[in-house]
Amino acid sequence: MYHNSSQKKYWIFDNEASLERQRFEANQKFRSKIMASGKPYSDSLFLDPREEMVLFRHYEKRLLDFCAIFKPAMPKSVVGTAAMYFRRFYLNNSLMEYHPRIIMLTCTYLACKVDEFNVSSTQFVGNLQDTPAGQEKTRYPMLENPEVLRKSADDFLNLATMTDAGLLASPSQIALTAVLSSASRAGLNMESYLADCMGLKEDKETMSKLMETMRRVKHVTKKYELPKLEEVCVCKQKLERIHAEFSSTNLKRKRGGYEEEHDVIKKPLVTEEEVWTDEDLDAL
Repeated sequence: MYHNSSQKKYWIFDNEASLERQRFEANQKFRSKIMASGKPYSDSLFLDPREEMVLFRHYEKRLLDFCAIFKPAMPKSVVGTAAMYFRRFYLNNSLMEYHPRIIMLTCTYLACKVDEFNVSSTQFVGNLQDTPAGQEKTRYPMLENPEVLRKSADDFLNLATMTDAGLLASPSQIALTAVLSSASRAGLNMESYLADCMGLKEDKETMSKLMETMRRVKHVTKKYELPKLEEVCVCKQKLERIHAEFSSTNLKRKRGGYEEEHDVIKKPLVTEEEVWTDEDLDAL
């Protein structure tokens, strides 16, 4: 199923540099859009790509925290889908244009629907107030107690969810990396699993590609760090100023005069500022 999916066709990239380039272009696209409005703005007013990543990681963690306390309990597949939607969205869009506080909730609700986790909109709003280790038991009989790998593999997968791993490797490759990483931490050598149980002993090319992909997944996961709170606070203040300054309503008022039909953006019945704030999420 994965090999015929849109994830593989459109959302798997060769390296981290490709992802960084797309995020940079999204940042620049928003800047250009604002500059085209005619009014000169200081470059210091905008978030740079590093500041956008600080806020992205902060709100991604908020998304996962929200899913973790969701009632009824949210399946891991839904959580993973929500996180991937959030990561995909900001590959092509800037946080300065679409506030992550709104997008994180949108992605989570969409994931519930797509993954057929049946919660009503009322239930969802009310919440604003099988690991891979076990699956390897019968396939790798030399491992007497696969349960020893469970927690570490789970921890690895939870951390990988907050990285670009899902844009660099397939779900099965990430799961396999989690199991082998857990085994390594437990002092176990499972390289023979790849060679023998997966039939790669004679296929050195496939084995080499798999090992390279797993090294990449392990690298992006190992280097992941949550941003410091003081840095988040500074960037959030900057983001709120940007959204206040560049909201579609404000831009139309400042430009004045006649607007082409394609420039007209329907004003929502309720603005995002009236719906949710970070303080609402903090109360969870």
